[in-house]
Amino acid sequence: MSAPVHTPAPVDPGSPPAAGRAPGRGWTLAIVSIATFMLMLDLTVVNVALPDLRNALHADFSGLQWVLDAYALTLAAFLLTGGSLADRLGRKRVFIAGFGLFTLASLACGAAPDIVTLNLARGLQGVGAAVLFAVGPALLGHEFRGKDRAMAFGVFGGVAGLAIAFGPLIGGGLTSGVGWRWIFLVNVPIGIVAMVLGALRIRESREPAAQRVDWAGLTVFSVALSMLVLGFLRGEAEGWTSPVILSLFAGSVVLLAVFVLIERGAGAAAMLDLSLFGIRTFNGISAATLLGNAAGMAAIFLEVSYMQNVLGSSPWDTGLRFLPLTLVLFVVAAVTGSLTVALPPRLLVGVSLTLIAVGLVLVRLVDVHSGWTAMLPSLIVTGAGMGMFNPPRAAISIGVAEPARAGMAAGMGETFQQVGIAIGIAGFGALFQHRVGDAFGASVPGASESARQAVAAGAGDQVARAAAPAMRQAVAEAARSAFVHGLGDVLMVCGGVAGLGALIAFLTLSRKDLHESALAGA
Repeated sequence: MSAPVHTPAPVDPGSPPAAGRAPGRGWTLAIVSIATFMLMLDLTVVNVALPDLRNALHADFSGLQWVLDAYALTLAAFLLTGGSLADRLGRKRVFIAGFGLFTLASLACGAAPDIVTLNLARGLQGVGAAVLFAVGPALLGHEFRGKDRAMAFGVFGGVAGLAIAFGPLIGGGLTSGVGWRWIFLVNVPIGIVAMVLGALRIRESREPAAQRVDWAGLTVFSVALSMLVLGFLRGEAEGWTSPVILSLFAGSVVLLAVFVLIERGAGAAAMLDLSLFGIRTFNGISAATLLGNAAGMAAIFLEVSYMQNVLGSSPWDTGLRFLPLTLVLFVVAAVTGSLTVALPPRLLVGVSLTLIAVGLVLVRLVDVHSGWTAMLPSLIVTGAGMGMFNPPRAAISIGVAEPARAGMAAGMGETFQQVGIAIGIAGFGALFQHRVGDAFGASVPGASESARQAVAAGAGDQVARAAAPAMRQAVAEAARSAFVHGLGDVLMVCGGVAGLGALIAFLTLSRKDLHESALAGA
């Protein structure tokens, strides 16, 4: 695809020169990396603190679910909104505003007196996170070109992976050491420092020919995506065929259709350039992103549950045992960053998703008598795939658009990522629950539905202790066997989904679809 090279204009004072290195861009990379680490950490760090939250705030199961769901819901729903506003109002301005909202919401979370207040604050935290997540890649794309851009996105991808993998370790350390409130309060001083540095060091940039804000498109898209993600998040609890879930899905489809009509009539002011969907590489990286994150993040969620609930590892020990994945991910991401310009996009993304698929299938090496080391092949290969995937994924997502629309393109790319995570954890989690419950019921005739659900949630030991003394050993073994075999079965499906993403990447991604600015300096 050919497109005119972006020319600096007076309304875009932050446009980088055509050659040379922009001063202070290292600060931009550092600040965006800090924001990325905080955002991804808050997706995983809360899990290990839920028991303490339940006791401290007297929360029921539904309330605890919303601690996770409120953040994931608003994060996914406002990504494209944040990116589109940044292109028009100024990326630096919107990024710092998002950081401010995220920091204030983190303070409210840490000070929450009850579960309702905490969940409302988590929703606001997700809005701030969406802005940061959408605008961060656009800031990097604005400051870096060619091989330097590849390096920057390598760091960006590595930091995101580190936060995901270190989440259980950091959450366990803070919860055990200084209390659950500090998993939120730790964001406050870091956020204040990052905002000050951002105000001083990040350069402003925006779309040169900025149009009016597409408020109708922003509103309809945010509501439609909220309904879609909420349907997946609550489908298992409410019942996938229940009227409320079916209504959410149907409403989402209708509003997305309305959104397309709004964007077609908005002209240059449209928040989403629908012509992107005419670019094969954009469609390919979007599908690969959704499928790869749905498979990979659901797998990590289930593997953490296996280590904690079946092997009995503490949150701290679980984090330590994920270090092989973490370290391989970081090293491979750093190396891949330098290759995103030199190698074809289809090769990097296709191979990365193939590695993820193989890594997930290797969970079959785990059996009911295995220790945690049986997972090492899976962790190492999956970590290599995740590390290789993130840098080109982020670079390609903004590379298909002209620089003036970088925020919109980045927001759309991150939307597919976060929706993939939400759908994957909800969908594969539901499949896992059914698989484990059915297997346990087949081994223990007469097992109640609550007992089946408890085993799938990792409470097999509690179910065994509640059984008759003569049955306890048999029930415990049946629970462990059902969990392990369910894990293997579901991760085989996850591997197939990642493999499908790899096939799409090999067939659709092409360097010729990238904008000239993404290749400058190659």
